[in-house]
Amino acid sequence: MRVRVIPFGVSKDWIGAEAVTVELPEGASVADLLERLTAFVAGQPQALRGIALSVNAEYARPDQMLHDGDEVGLLPPVSGGSPARTGAARTAGARDEIDPVIALTRERIDAETLVAAAKRGADGAVVVFDGIVRDNTRGRRTLYLDYEAYEEMALKQMKGLADEARERFGVREVRLAHRLGRLDVGETSVLIVVASAHRAAAFEACRWIIDTLKKTVPIWKKETFEDGAVWADGEPFPDGLALGPEGSHEG
Repeated sequence: MRVRVIPFGVSKDWIGAEAVTVELPEGASVADLLERLTAFVAGQPQALRGIALSVNAEYARPDQMLHDGDEVGLLPPVSGGSPARTGAARTAGARDEIDPVIALTRERIDAETLVAAAKRGADGAVVVFDGIVRDNTRGRRTLYLDYEAYEEMALKQMKGLADEARERFGVREVRLAHRLGRLDVGETSVLIVVASAHRAAAFEACRWIIDTLKKTVPIWKKETFEDGAVWADGEPFPDGLALGPEGSHEG
């Protein structure tokens, strides 16, 4: 059987291609595929450390069986707008329609509009996280950033975060938009808007969403400086997601 492996972020540099087709025997598992992928990164033992894999846009377990035609994402630790028309934005649950609540966009994020749209009469608080591109990282002057995502999977994860935040913290609404493509210094990369009857719940939900997004949503950042460019180091995946060497995937 054949599976299509799509590398993201720095793993594209390791694989040296936008996608590769890997032949496996019938009954092969995710763990078998991971072992086979070591051939693509010979001489780079660190390449698969802490890596996660997805199968058809869902995080995968090592014992998960693969099937002919599966799409496998090779996911290094992730780094973690005003929604626009098709081609500029993608939204959870509808590729050809605009959902103002969860979106990936290549247009500038209109924070003021999204915040205003979130407010309702029953709300006692609206908490906003506006992540912006700063002009330096560890003393190196930043020229611009490039964001890429496994879009189908990222939207599923973003919607899941919003749903879980509403249930866990009892907030009324969550709006979440993330930029893709090239961003200049000062532009918004991610906007989270949480509306709730009570401020404590809104603060807690907003903090939990951004912290979790930075660890689980498959979005990667490439930083270009005056003296070169590098994929940003991602935060380690939570326990149970990393499959590579030194990673764990406990049930």
